[in-house]
Amino acid sequence: MAFAIRNLSVLAYANGFTLWHYKTSKDTLQEIAEANYMADAADMLTAGDMVMASGSDGARVLFVTLADVETAITAPLS
Repeated sequence: MAFAIRNLSVLAYANGFTLWHYKTSKDTLQEIAEANYMADAADMLTAGDMVMASGSDGARVLFVTLADVETAITAPLS
């Protein structure tokens, strides 16, 4: 499937850091964590932000490692 910006919401914001929540019942965690999955929201995300992602197969916290005009790269928080 594809990223749906309407499923992305802000949970908390402070000092330039944003904690996001993204929920989809169709995409797996592996799909959500792929490079540029969240590219449509790249202008809203900032490197250092965290995304609590809920997918069809569970949940995971992702760390935004790169976000610019057209690119959004995340990595699982370990």
